[in-house]
Amino acid sequence: MSVPALALRNLLRAPPPLRPLLLTPHASYHSHEHPDPDPYPPTESAILAAALPHVPNHGFTPTSLRLGATDAGYLDITTNLFPSPAFALVTYHLTTQRLALASRVQFPAEEPAANPRDRLRTLILTRLRGNLEHPNILPRWPEALALMSLAENIPASLRELAFLSDEMLFLAGDTSVDSSWYSKRASLAAVYAAAEVFQSSGSGEREVEGFVERRLEERGRVGGFVSGVGEWVGGEARGVLDLARSLGWRV
Repeated sequence: MSVPALALRNLLRAPPPLRPLLLTPHASYHSHEHPDPDPYPPTESAILAAALPHVPNHGFTPTSLRLGATDAGYLDITTNLFPSPAFALVTYHLTTQRLALASRVQFPAEEPAANPRDRLRTLILTRLRGNLEHPNILPRWPEALALMSLAENIPASLRELAFLSDEMLFLAGDTSVDSSWYSKRASLAAVYAAAEVFQSSGSGEREVEGFVERRLEERGRVGGFVSGVGEWVGGEARGVLDLARSLGWRV
């Protein structure tokens, strides 16, 4: 079984108690005037930022982290700050790309009635392009998927996906606090996760754009196609498995 297939299988087999993490809000409020604080202390941030450019050559590995520490002016032993060096690089990429969305995508305030699907499409594609820029880590993404699928990393991986879907809906102008809050985020997370799997298969930018558009069109209004967490988990697990099989992965 290939690494992407094994990683995908393990994520889909996450124990039921961990699945609701995907629907956990990461803050009690959102505000442009009160942005999220820096999630990393200065030393860790400097090392991780310097290590990420080494990922294309050395992968999501302790080697990349050690090289980053050296580049940032620290001793190799400084990497002991990270209990899981390789996964720390993965989460750093995910976190910084999520936080960068607010500055990379800004919609006109005078267009509150704009199609939310169009805004979400823009946000999803912008985030996916982040896997190709500064640096291009996409060829190494199967390694990241494998790390995210490890039992000890699944909670953090799902939580970050929840943060991303929450951030996208906020940036798209969604301020609802009704019962659709959870289903919208679950739906958007499912669309993004499937798009990232599709992107990592080696598909070109136009193919990825078409895939995202089809997924959003199938869902209609994001959040309107599920009646509960259980239905979403089962339906999306089947959908992502079908996608993986269509790409030739043995799962």
